[in-house]
Amino acid sequence: MEVSIIKIGNSKGFRLSKTILERYNITDKLEMILEKGQIILRPISTPRMGWDQAFKDMHKNGDDDLLIDDLFDDENFDE
Repeated sequence: MEVSIIKIGNSKGFRLSKTILERYNITDKLEMILEKGQIILRPISTPRMGWDQAFKDMHKNGDDDLLIDDLFDDENFDE
């Protein structure tokens, strides 16, 4: 695919079509890899982004309580 380099302020860049952005799940940032005379653009994937705060909120709301006891009354560990 051939793309044109365009002027963006004092810099230059290129545009990616909406189709490409959607197909490769590109949202805000790309990882740029310079390797052996080529430039590789890779979407940055952050699948666990926000989990830390979500877990804190779950704990605050009591949503992290065990649904089933991890020990049962009739368990015998002496065996």
